[in-house]
Amino acid sequence: MDQAKLDHMRSVLNKLEDIKNTQESLIDKINHVITDLFQHPDKDLEKIMEDAHQKASDNIDSIREAMEDYEMSINKMENQD
Repeated sequence: MDQAKLDHMRSVLNKLEDIKNTQESLIDKINHVITDLFQHPDKDLEKIMEDAHQKASDNIDSIREAMEDYEMSINKMENQD
């Protein structure tokens, strides 16, 4: 087993987790703006926020899938011994 490669892969996995968390935080902030728009409607801004929310959600799904695949690669490499 190549420990340096495993360490690098774990580092990448941590970065992916950070990206996922950032996207989740972004969704939370978008939701706050959407909630604020209930009191002061703005159809154009609502549409933009809904689109941004969907894109961030899609990003989270993509990152989760990448993380799962990458974790499987790490586990496979760890179990080769």
